[in-house]
Amino acid sequence: MQHVVHEYFKREFDDFTVLVQLNPVDYTGVELTIPKSGTIEKRKLEFDEDIYEDLKVDGFAQSSALEFNIYLKGLKS
Repeated sequence: MQHVVHEYFKREFDDFTVLVQLNPVDYTGVELTIPKSGTIEKRKLEFDEDIYEDLKVDGFAQSSALEFNIYLKGLKS
């Protein structure tokens, strides 16, 4: 079994926040869209090797695993 240290990114918009979990080995991940009010949306994604540049261009900053997992587990809405 391969152990992976995921990377996390975040971007805040006026009405919602997007958090991204990225597996840097196979470029898969999970995106959470967190509206100011409403239900959190979760999507599984596949990226390519340009994902780091794409995230930078789109205004994402590095984030924490703790914040991502709090929302993923439904501990904060």
